[in-house]
Order: sequence, then structure tokens, then C-alpha cells
Amino acid sequence: MAYTLDNLRTDIRNYTEVGSNVLSDTVLERIIKNAELKIHRAIDTDQSVFYATSNLIIGNRYVTIPADLRFIRYVQLTNSDGEQFYLEQRDTSFMAEYYSTPGTSAVDIPKYYANWDEEFWMVAPTPDRTYEITLAYDKEPDTITTGTPSTAGTYLSNKYSDLLLYACLVNAYGYLKGPQDMLQYYQAAYNEALETYALEQIGNRRRDEYQDGEVRAQLNVKPPSSYGK
Repeated sequence: MAYTLDNLRTDIRNYTEVGSNVLSDTVLERIIKNAELKIHRAIDTDQSVFYATSNLIIGNRYVTIPADLRFIRYVQLTNSDGEQFYLEQRDTSFMAEYYSTPGTSAVDIPKYYANWDEEFWMVAPTPDRTYEITLAYDKEPDTITTGTPSTAGTYLSNKYSDLLLYACLVNAYGYLKGPQDMLQYYQAAYNEALETYALEQIGNRRRDEYQDGEVRAQLNVKPPSSYGK
């Protein structure tokens, strides 16, 4: 079933047989958010991909990082003629060696980008004109604990409710400090649900039956010549 915040909290308390005097709404909010983050970091999924457009400024090699960015997937530039260019990612030491005197003067079309700090990423060379940026990045996951998702649910709570519940129960039993057999049981259930989630997200969703063929299971079948032996 799909989860809202209310019925997820109810199920956590029912499964653990612990009431709201211990598992308060505030405690459960943290348990649930930690579970969502754990799942998000474990598997690279399409639900977190986001695209944003902006413009490079002539003579400025720094670009402000979106507030909800976790990591950049790729950067694409488009010039005024409609030509598209993809930047190559490098680290800051490479950028310093490649372009040791950046200053603020306009130089050329950027070729590389790098993470600079928690607020900015940078390009090199310094842009010689205004370029439109298409930034594909992984964003902060939606949380069921606040706003509209608390009643409408999230991608995770609506489509993979078992995975979310098991992750929450692992966190809840850890918070309650036992019993260990139940913690181990739900950890195993979480691991199994996470594996099937991964197979769908980074397996089936990234395959094409026409190009890749149907997924086939290996069968251990005896050859005809062995029948009757």
C-alpha cells in the first residue's frame, strides 16, 4: 500500500508495539528522514534526477550551486548559434594547472568544470560570451515528513512502501536498542527489498527490450542425451 505520513507512523508503532509516548511524532520524523536518506544514498535512481538551466556570465568562471544539489551528473553549454558542448569534469588541482591565471578577463569557450566549494562550481577557461547552461544533477530527495508529500506521499512511499517501512523499522529498533533478533530480521528484510529496488531502478529501468533483449534466467536443464540414464 502507499504511505502517507500518518499511516507510516501508525505502522511503525504497530510493528514495534511501542506507543507515541516513546516514538513521538518528533522522534519518528527523524527516523523516517534518516531512512529516506539512507535509501537515496544507497541506489542511484531516476527519481532524483533534476535539470536546471542558467547562463554563464562573461568573465566569471564561478557558477552558484543549486540549493538542493547533491552531485552534478553532467553540464551542457549552448551558444547563441544553438551549438551544444559538453564539459569534462576535472578536479580543482587540474584546473589550477590548466588555467593558472584566470583573472576575470573573457578568454574562450569553457572546456572543463570542477566542484569548487559548497557554494560554487567553476569552469575553465573563463567564458568569453554568455552561454546557456543545462545542469543535470541529483537533487535532495523529497521527504514524506513535511508539506504536500505528508498527505500525497512521495515516489518512494507510493511505489516502494515496503522498502521505506523496513528502513524505518531498522532505524526504530536501533533507537529502541533492541530486541536484537527483530533488528536483524528487519535488517535482512530491508537488504532484500533494497536489492529488488536496485534491480528495477538501475537494471530494468535502464534496459530496452528491443536493443538489449529480454532478461533471461539461466536454467539448469539436462541435455536430451542424458534422459533415461
